Amino acid sequence: MNIAKLMQEAQKAHADMQKTMGELEVEGSSGGGLVKVRLNGLKDLRGVHIDSQALAGEEVGLVADLVMAAWEDAVAKLEVKQREVLGKMGMPSSLVGLF
Repeated sequence: MNIAKLMQEAQKAHADMQKTMGELEVEGSSGGGLVKVRLNGLKDLRGVHIDSQALAGEEVGLVADLVMAAWEDAVAKLEVKQREVLGKMGMPSSLVGLF
């Protein structure tokens, strides 16, 4: 067994998986759509939208809570999407937490 070749293959597989996950995108929302966030498959924040109605007469703390809830919604959706992608690639869904 050639360890160097095995390591190269593992590194390539990891790089391919990172690329695939980086191309995924999900949107989470809260407050009936008043706050939306977009994440890629690596959980990088790609966008935030706060409807002006969310700011009208509301406390800053409530808006912050809506942003957090939207983030959590996006992460939950992302994990579902990642499981689907991993399944299509023939990989175990237990790998979801690694990205």
